[in-house]
Amino acid sequence: MGDVLKFKKPRLAEKHKGKTLCRSGFHKWRIVQEKQFDVKQGRLVTLYRCSRCGKTMNECK
Repeated sequence: MGDVLKFKKPRLAEKHKGKTLCRSGFHKWRIVQEKQFDVKQGRLVTLYRCSRCGKTMNECK
């Protein structure tokens, strides 16, 4: 006879790791491009990307 193997189900915490914070508005912003000049607005623009969910945000200074 063969050995009985138990298959592990993926835990809910592993499947949605880090996404619950982003849904609540607590993103983890990292700088992608710093000091990019926007010609139309005439300002410096910094591009941010969340390291958990991948959402992007621009900030004009």
